[in-house]
Amino acid sequence: MATSDREIRREICNSLIKKYGKDPGTLIVHELKVCQGEARIDIALVNGALHGYEIKSDRDTLERLPGQIKIYNRVFDTITIVTGASHLKEVATLIPPWWGIKVATRMNSGEIAITDMRQPESNTNVDAFSLAQFLWRDELLDLLMRHNVGKEIKRLTRSKLWAYVAENISLEELKAHVRDCLKKRQAWRPDVLRT
Repeated sequence: MATSDREIRREICNSLIKKYGKDPGTLIVHELKVCQGEARIDIALVNGALHGYEIKSDRDTLERLPGQIKIYNRVFDTITIVTGASHLKEVATLIPPWWGIKVATRMNSGEIAITDMRQPESNTNVDAFSLAQFLWRDELLDLLMRHNVGKEIKRLTRSKLWAYVAENISLEELKAHVRDCLKKRQAWRPDVLRT
């Protein structure tokens, strides 16, 4: 019997809660918009890194995956694809070698089992401009004010602020600021799980 997105999502979410449930510095976000809505990652884990989980159940198609890969590669530190067994061979040829792979299969009992096939490795090509797009205007200005940037910066459009941050703030500092901002946002999304 084919696996579904909902079943796989529940299993992944349960495993993340089990692993990080007592860590107050971890956030689990479903359907996180990436690069101003160009794509949405199924589950984002935000703690000391930004990890994305993309689900491709047996009932899904892989039509959008090539475009999603290009977008996710711009912002996530690590990425894992969780795929139904029917897609495993094709998925393995499409994704970069540094992505992790998990396979979801239906057991005789009807439950879903998730098996690790490959552990994710670090993304060495995070794009600072794309990462900066996660930040709201006040979060961008807060980061820049820490660097004593002149007040004229406040008049820049958000797009120009993203570019300025990408060019003038170290990638590691930007990554840390994005993670902190995502974790600090209050009443941002009702489905966000704060562990």
